[in-house]
Amino acid sequence: MSTPPTLPIARTVETLRGAVRDWRRQGLSVSFVPTMGALHEGHLTLVREAGQRADRVVASVFVNPTQFAAHEDLGTYPRREAEDAALLAGAGCHLLFAPTVEEMYPAGFSTSVAVSGPSQGLETDFRPHFFGGVAVVVAKLLNQVQADVAVFGEKDYQQLLVVRRMARDLDIPTEILCAPTERDGHGLALSSRNAYLSEPELAVARRLNGVLAEAAAKAASKRPLAAVERDAYADLLKAGFERVDYVAVRRADDLAPFTDGVVDAPARILAAAWLGKTRLIDNMAV
Repeated sequence: MSTPPTLPIARTVETLRGAVRDWRRQGLSVSFVPTMGALHEGHLTLVREAGQRADRVVASVFVNPTQFAAHEDLGTYPRREAEDAALLAGAGCHLLFAPTVEEMYPAGFSTSVAVSGPSQGLETDFRPHFFGGVAVVVAKLLNQVQADVAVFGEKDYQQLLVVRRMARDLDIPTEILCAPTERDGHGLALSSRNAYLSEPELAVARRLNGVLAEAAAKAASKRPLAAVERDAYADLLKAGFERVDYVAVRRADDLAPFTDGVVDAPARILAAAWLGKTRLIDNMAV
């Protein structure tokens, strides 16, 4: 499939900023959706939401090497720019920013961005490199695009809070918005990595949402959180997951633990579990 001529592609920051500058001169507002490509309906929902929020939509496709550890799937992460461009055009995107690694991290690049607060625990316990890589690339992208709003998905809930904290702390003027998690007909959160799953693994993966929903209901009924989390952990293993990194109920606004061991404020339950070589994450409101 060839790249649709209706969707311009910027390869450099200079080209990207030139396009945005031209829109600004016309009095147009700009929204932004960052992605790593391998797009699915969840991404396209973000693009459509961005189109409701501004006159012009920029989407980026960049597989960011700084958020992958040496043993993770950087080399095999799906890359399909032509197909992604066609999907973006159909969803109302006006410009694709698809930089090279050299454009994003030129020779001599030596800056890091560290965000504490909502980055503590959960993903960081198992992927300590991850949010440092996310923070630096998202900070660069927000600065490069200089959009009025940027739209992120709730599926990566901890990442969403990290980005919001970073943008607030660094006085980045782009408003960080979120969109609900898109799910298939069985409740499985849509993810580019779902493509790695075999049919038997997919059947197990579709039980993750149900286990979390049951645990969320228990947490909302003031059950002790230690028991809720322990039972959900066991239920995921019984469902067929081979390994569970975490199941945790945290405060929704900053992901801090509940000090009294029961839910006494808006909460979120979050989980990460493995099927074969595929790691799935999900979350939902309590």
